[in-house]
Amino acid sequence: MTKEQTQKKILIIEDEKPLAHALSLKLTHEGFEVMTTGSGEEGATLLAQNTFALILTDLIIPGQDGFKILEALQAKKVKIPVIVMTNLNQEEDKKRATGLGATAFFVKSNSTLTEIVESVKKLAHNEV
Repeated sequence: MTKEQTQKKILIIEDEKPLAHALSLKLTHEGFEVMTTGSGEEGATLLAQNTFALILTDLIIPGQDGFKILEALQAKKVKIPVIVMTNLNQEEDKKRATGLGATAFFVKSNSTLTEIVESVKKLAHNEV
């Protein structure tokens, strides 16, 4: 990475600490600047204070859930790619998340870290 290129910032909102940590390590290794939090409220605060290239969020997190994060982004007309990672495997959850602007949807039990990281790299580098 040249000095002219700035690191792209990724926000991870995930309360499963081992998963958040593993994603953070892999994405940092890929050259991203990563911020992580385990709560929706803190995620919303970080979103208000920073500019991110992409957001990775769980749907079931303490406080403000992932759907609320998506609703807030949509209400503010914020155009940031959002990747949802969840254990919710119901079609209606996927439809609701994508309807609220989620760019990608991963069911944690069916997805590898590599798949998620590849999706992050693709989406973060294709700025809208």
